Amino acid sequence: MDTMTLWHLTGWEFAALAFAALLVGFSKTAVSGANTVSLAIFAAVLPARASTGILLPVLIAGDILAVLTYRRHAHWPTLWRLFPAVAVGVVAGTLFLVWADDAIVRSSIGVILLFMAGVTMWRRRQAADADGQPDEIASRTGRVKARSYGVLGGFTTMVANAGGPVMSMYLLSAGFRKLGFLGTSAFFFLIVNVSKLPFSAGLGLIDGRSLLLDAALVVFVVPGAFIGKWAVSRINQRLFERLVIAATVVGGLQLLLP
Repeated sequence: MDTMTLWHLTGWEFAALAFAALLVGFSKTAVSGANTVSLAIFAAVLPARASTGILLPVLIAGDILAVLTYRRHAHWPTLWRLFPAVAVGVVAGTLFLVWADDAIVRSSIGVILLFMAGVTMWRRRQAADADGQPDEIASRTGRVKARSYGVLGGFTTMVANAGGPVMSMYLLSAGFRKLGFLGTSAFFFLIVNVSKLPFSAGLGLIDGRSLLLDAALVVFVVPGAFIGKWAVSRINQRLFERLVIAATVVGGLQLLLP
């Protein structure tokens, strides 16, 4: 694998990766989906395929901080409904990575993210929840929707660590409020990202050199998480939803750009 170490990076490149790591911490505790910007930065500074393996431990560090912050707000019935479909998506994503080049991966994920954002905005214009609770639980189509989003989430998180926006669109469409949204997504991504480690290692995307770079970058995740925790209480629900959707659109467009 053509990984990079600290000694291969210029000062500006390391600064860009450090900022991306800080943004990971912020996204995990404030605006989920914003880490698609981090994904784009990692892919720009590092070899595109290798960047997914290097970013994964940074994401897991952010997931741990998010779980510690919002562990009381997770909605486990939703998580159990998602996991089987996500497992299918992860396996499909692994097979996809065996033959797909970087250009195909980036374009595929970008199209999926923009489609998900469009569907979510359309759905939210059609109806709003009366009580602010997850309407997915009582919906007859809840299981179908969970399976569809679960497969897409597993696929996108495996091939490009870009599952955040897909799952954000699912949780928004299900009517989750801020804290339930953040608590549920925190446990979801901690479990899914940890389960991806053997797949990524098997593909050669994680090795000793990549973990050394991760050790230097994880330090910057912590202040980002604290900034996010401070900011989320100051963001109202409507603005929160708009920021999540905007981050998804920006991430999708970045992946489609050459």
